[in-house]
Amino acid sequence: MHFMQHVYAMNEADKRKLKFLYHQSAIETRHSVVADYNKKINEWKFYPHSENLEPFPSLELRMIWYNKYAPPLSVDAIRDCIDKHLSAKDITHLITVSCTGMSAPGLDLQVMELMDLPKNIYRSSVNFMGCYAAIHAMKMADAICKNDTNAKVIIVCTELCTLHFQKEPTADNIASSLLFADGAAAMLITHDSFDKHGLHIDDFYSEVVTKGKKDMAWELSSTGFLMTLSGYVPELIEEDFESLVNRALLHAKKTTKNISNWCIHPGGRRIVDAIAKTLKLPQTALQHSYDVMREYGNMSSPTILFVLKKIMQQLTSGSQAEIFGAAFGPGLTMETFVLSDS
Repeated sequence: MHFMQHVYAMNEADKRKLKFLYHQSAIETRHSVVADYNKKINEWKFYPHSENLEPFPSLELRMIWYNKYAPPLSVDAIRDCIDKHLSAKDITHLITVSCTGMSAPGLDLQVMELMDLPKNIYRSSVNFMGCYAAIHAMKMADAICKNDTNAKVIIVCTELCTLHFQKEPTADNIASSLLFADGAAAMLITHDSFDKHGLHIDDFYSEVVTKGKKDMAWELSSTGFLMTLSGYVPELIEEDFESLVNRALLHAKKTTKNISNWCIHPGGRRIVDAIAKTLKLPQTALQHSYDVMREYGNMSSPTILFVLKKIMQQLTSGSQAEIFGAAFGPGLTMETFVLSDS
């Protein structure tokens, strides 16, 4: 917040408005690979030591930093995920997910090299899909495991959103700068025959709400990636989410009465509030989403996996849990899944 107040050269009234917006976000902590955000100007490493940030970091510089920090962060997430389950040499498939950095050779090959993964490993990348991309990767992994009973698929979602700070104080830039953060999460998906202690994938369902395609967007520019995040997104989600859930549950041959846990991507406080309202859920039903948002902010694609991890940690053996998950991104795209613990 202090970095934004300084860079945007805000007067006292605008500083108070920004502080109010930060308070309303319900976010207490976020993480970044850029240490400049809470350091004095003479200690900055990423931004130039100038009041107007000129010369402003180019897209090339942002990708240099992405390629420096994203691979080791991804490896840490994968190692944490597979610990006590399997060794790195047993991984047969690798799916990397990111919308905040792109290059060739890309993150998948960088992870392969750092972990010394098999040279013949199957690899794929999900790029530029945004906050719902983890679910898209889960679909791919599910299809792989249905086709190959020996598959050990690792999905790693790594986003360095804070690399793309923009210095123009537009509504979109301010909203994205106070909401998004950096983070990584990994998931292991296998055939049912490998491990009976995990969750079972029951179903996927997705829809695109085309009337919202201009309200959430993510585009490249010479000074980084630019976010469009309309204030109408919560209203769009509130208007359409209940019917989406009903169609998703019908597709999975379930009803809302079957669902014991809600794994909702915390795209923002107003979005989570809107979902609780439209589904007539108590705030406690979405507590894990609120907690992740408070502790980490919106990390884009990894965020829903952070919520899912919190749900998994509270489940007891044989809990018979039914988990409904949903995430949202550019399009406006809404992706859902149903998992069970049975």
